[in-house]
Amino acid sequence: MSAYSRRRAVATLSAAVAGGALAGGLPAYAQAAEHGAGGRGRGPAPLKRAHAHNDYLHERPLLDALDHGFASVESDIWLVDGQLLVAHDEAQLDPARTLQALYLDPLARRIRANGGRVYKGHQLTLQLLIDLKTAGDPTYRALSEVLRGYGSIFSSASGGKVRRRAVTAVISGDRGARAPMEAERLRYAFYDGRHDDINSGVPASFIPLISGNWNSSFTWQGTGTMPAAERDWLNLIVHTAHRQGQTIRFWATPDAAGEARDNIWRTLLDANVDWINTDDLAGLQTFLRKHDA
Repeated sequence: MSAYSRRRAVATLSAAVAGGALAGGLPAYAQAAEHGAGGRGRGPAPLKRAHAHNDYLHERPLLDALDHGFASVESDIWLVDGQLLVAHDEAQLDPARTLQALYLDPLARRIRANGGRVYKGHQLTLQLLIDLKTAGDPTYRALSEVLRGYGSIFSSASGGKVRRRAVTAVISGDRGARAPMEAERLRYAFYDGRHDDINSGVPASFIPLISGNWNSSFTWQGTGTMPAAERDWLNLIVHTAHRQGQTIRFWATPDAAGEARDNIWRTLLDANVDWINTDDLAGLQTFLRKHDA
């Protein structure tokens, strides 16, 4: 983000906060998890901030993340001959690795077994972030038809009202998905916004999540103290998004184990960032069990 863009954004967000134009409080569907005392039939409380970046690259897609208590998982999809295939790069496409086989069917089975929840005994709505790698319009249209077939487990929106269920699909990647999503009267998915969408007037019932590249907004990489101006900018982004009922995620944060990563993660917690992005499931699990109980 250029200095000019940042100054303009700061002015816009500051005016919104100062003017009190934004409604307070996160809506229920945007809250990641309910933590409660352990009881009969409950496992450990899920990690309400844990996001599994490129989850499908793990040995057991979805299942490894759930075993570590993650509340959000990310899957990249490609529309190939009418099928939604999961892969990071085109060279890795495999007709057996469909969205249904790796994510939707296992989730449906787990939710049935757990009495309607991803984590038995916990009122968590798992976030399934679906990153569209092929053209957004046709890929989303194909995805929308698939999601309707699993409508009993997915949160939905109609007329600005949200019905929260065990899984909430959020669509990221190619921006061409936005137009067909906005045209739907009943949606089983929501849109992953960018920082330009904060204070845009688009409601959280359409854009519940704001994601951004850490390196586009911040120079600090976890060594030493975060510059005061950058800390203020981070707090302003989070505060303003929360006032609109939206959650915040940054990708491309430092992810190599060590002091710098821990400093970044502690800073994200201090700023009340909703999702911490990682490829290291065990590392983030250990960190959050210790620091975000």
